[in-house]
Amino acid sequence: MSNYDYVIVGAGSAGCVLAARLSEDRNTKVLLIEAGGKDRSPKIKIPAAFAQQFQTKLDWNYETEPEPGCNDRRLYIPRGKSLGGSSSMNAMLYVRGCAADYDGWAADGCEGWSWEEVLPYFNRSEHREGETNGNRGTGGTLNVADPVSPRPLTDLMIEAARANDFPLDPDYNDGQPDGVCRVQTTTKNGRRWSAADAFLRPALKRPNLTVLTKATVLGLEFTGERVTGVRYSKGRRATTAIATASREVILSAGAIGSPQLLLLSGVGPADQLQRLGIEPRIDLQGVGENLQDHPYVVGIWESVVGDSLLDAQKPRAMLDFLLNREGPLTSTVAEGFLWTRADREATAPDLQCHLAPAYFSDNGFEESDEHAYTMGPVLIAPKSRGRLWLRSADPAAKPAMLGNHLTEQADVDAIVHGVKLSRELAATEPLASATGREIYPGAAVQTDEEIIADARERVQLLYHPVGTCKMGTGDDAVVDSGLRVRGVRGLRVIDASVMPTITRGNTNAPTYMIAEKGAEMVREAA
Repeated sequence: MSNYDYVIVGAGSAGCVLAARLSEDRNTKVLLIEAGGKDRSPKIKIPAAFAQQFQTKLDWNYETEPEPGCNDRRLYIPRGKSLGGSSSMNAMLYVRGCAADYDGWAADGCEGWSWEEVLPYFNRSEHREGETNGNRGTGGTLNVADPVSPRPLTDLMIEAARANDFPLDPDYNDGQPDGVCRVQTTTKNGRRWSAADAFLRPALKRPNLTVLTKATVLGLEFTGERVTGVRYSKGRRATTAIATASREVILSAGAIGSPQLLLLSGVGPADQLQRLGIEPRIDLQGVGENLQDHPYVVGIWESVVGDSLLDAQKPRAMLDFLLNREGPLTSTVAEGFLWTRADREATAPDLQCHLAPAYFSDNGFEESDEHAYTMGPVLIAPKSRGRLWLRSADPAAKPAMLGNHLTEQADVDAIVHGVKLSRELAATEPLASATGREIYPGAAVQTDEEIIADARERVQLLYHPVGTCKMGTGDDAVVDSGLRVRGVRGLRVIDASVMPTITRGNTNAPTYMIAEKGAEMVREAA
């Protein structure tokens, strides 16, 4: 048995921040446990290669149950399985979301989580390269950079949007994203800059921080109503051990792993747990509920001028990357954003169109040998809500998930709007002159009914599961505003699972913010 002050489960985006911040106090002993291994793969370091990690040993490789709104298709959800977690696998797009997201959290009972109150925690992490305004950080360890070598096709897409009267947004991370822009990325010198790079690696030299990799947490240890540690297995023989925490155990295993561990440990809906032979400890009905993600449907067009990421397959591209840290391999694939509203009465954007100078279909598994570009409208304020539940009491069994994507009419209407908008951009100069055949949805898809049918057949997720350990004050809340699990002492959840509603945009930056704020709460309680 090993004794620590804090035990953190999961070395992903949140866990790396927590390990770094809590170990700053040299009088505390911190243990960080990660089921995956080291983050040494070149596929992690090369930005454009992120999809090559999918369905490998670096991926938890989840999928939903058959989705009723998506022709009963199972939708793929990759999750990073190495140091850095999904920040070692994602597309490196730094997006804070809208001020309205966080003001909405605060209005719904999450005291202390308004935009003005969370902004300092975004800034604490960040080092924004180049010119900044008063809402951006410059002294943090998380590097945020502009694209190193954007493709000319990206500029054509941006100019087409501007020709359609969309404004150029000088900084979409100011809380009010509006219009078209290039992306901002968590890269440094042309390479991925993950949570492990930004937070964990600088802290590894501290003698009070221990990191265990390839160690799987099996469940929580209790003494009465207090969580006192975790039970985990490690090694080829899966030897079981216990790590105790004199102060707190913190779950940072993400919106899939954290609720799974709570349920396995008897914290969740009592009736569900009893059916699986798990003794209920705390009857928390909200554990696993409120699952949300960002669905999207891509439009793909042939590029008659080339200039796409197909060039990344050439030997010259690898030389440019290795010698100069530039060229197409530094790309995050999506190189531009267009923020807009399908619902004209919406107070904030509900669509985020990703502009990619590449052929990107079926999560990158479907390849093409022709130059192409992709525009993917994303539902960033989806109405649908899903749930996660255990299949069995076996910790090795993947949980079941159902997102109910495209079962709400408002979401279907927004997708139709996004597809039509993408087509308008493709037909607008200067992009029109670079555009050849429409590959997806294709010329045969024209009416609203045909667009909807195509969307149900091709919709995918943007890999942003959140919400399954909801923060709030209602009966469905799992954690309070201090991220403490209700009805339990010595236990917090600090990761994307605590989001009451999904943020309008990619969720990695908000996860860093949650971890920064959570770390401060933990230290103040010590």
